[in-house]
Amino acid sequence: MNLLETIAKGHSKEQCDKIVRYVGNDPARFAKLIKLFLSGPYRVTQRVAWPLSYCVEEYPGLIYPHLKKIIQNLKKPGINDAVKRNTARLLQFIAIPKSLQGHVTANCFALFQNPKEPVAIRVFTMTVLARIAEDQPELKNELRILIEDQLPYASPGFLARARKILKQLE
Repeated sequence: MNLLETIAKGHSKEQCDKIVRYVGNDPARFAKLIKLFLSGPYRVTQRVAWPLSYCVEEYPGLIYPHLKKIIQNLKKPGINDAVKRNTARLLQFIAIPKSLQGHVTANCFALFQNPKEPVAIRVFTMTVLARIAEDQPELKNELRILIEDQLPYASPGFLARARKILKQLE
């Protein structure tokens, strides 16, 4: 399968599933997907982001050789919401190495605290931060305060995740 051609054909759940099945647990195919994600034009990165996060959900070990680049990509100015959302989504499914926890924490706090970010991005970053707080308990109180501050203005999806995370932080 030519990934770029497949991605150019359209953006649907069916296409996403097709790409995920093709990549499977193959590090070489996953590396090609990562390359498109990091260097493709806007439309390509947007379309690759979805199957990429599903690949990591199914085969978390595939992301580790590329994790540093993925995290650095979050710092790029002007990256689209699909990239931010699916990067945050895939980070939920892995154990963040201690050496990268500081970078991930900073990026996730910045996204979480930005009220202009879509709810999905903020919800996924909340989960990532809660997982990091398991390793770094000193973050629990800060995260708890930030979540509680946003509850009065939160959407139903945010509220549901926030309640779950607040229980987890106790």
